[in-house]
Amino acid sequence: MKTIAIIPARGGSKRLPNKNVLSLGGIPLIAHSILYAQANRGIVDDIYVSTDDAQIKEIAFQYGAKVIDRPTNLSGDLEPTVSALKHVLESLDFEVDNVVLLQATNPMRPQNLLSEAFEVYQKGNYDSLFTVSRNHQKLGKIEANKFVPFNYAIGQRSQDLEPLYFENGLLYITKASLILPLDCARGDSKIISENAYPFEVNSIFANVDIDTQEDLEYAEYLFGKFTFKEKHTPNPSQEGS
Repeated sequence: MKTIAIIPARGGSKRLPNKNVLSLGGIPLIAHSILYAQANRGIVDDIYVSTDDAQIKEIAFQYGAKVIDRPTNLSGDLEPTVSALKHVLESLDFEVDNVVLLQATNPMRPQNLLSEAFEVYQKGNYDSLFTVSRNHQKLGKIEANKFVPFNYAIGQRSQDLEPLYFENGLLYITKASLILPLDCARGDSKIISENAYPFEVNSIFANVDIDTQEDLEYAEYLFGKFTFKEKHTPNPSQEGS
């Protein structure tokens, strides 16, 4: 069974320019996801970065990943992530069973997350899995200048709220056949299926999704606060080809 990790990382970013190569904890943002995949070599056979950017490509090679050059027509702001994953699979000359999607903008993950999630994914024979976290906030809408509660009644205690969850972006595991279905149009490609397993993650890292300077500063704070067992440095002997 062949399992690969794919890290999409295009060069264009409007709210935080060049975010995928900015430093977090002394190494480029994208390198965190590469190193995480490398730490799970018992599951991940190969690591691919999909990018249209020369600097990202260079960093990916430096940290031991392989690179698939993403064409311009798949690198726009409105292009869905599944397009990049499909392009990677179409570029390979071997069959892939499972794809682990690691988003560069979610660089901090619990150490055992992938191993625990992959075990659930395999034992349950699911065709896809994605991570979620519980939201404990009192949510509502504003209509006609009035606040309309969504998930609670005014005066209700937070601990009594009906559980609601959000897709935190930390990890996705998908059968390659969902992303690259046989004899199907491009629009049928999926990362999350209707029967996908929602794997709950209770970690402060679930709140790290870097899209602004403030997000990066928050990640830097957490990175400095938590001690990581392994020093994150590139290994030249693992350079991709």
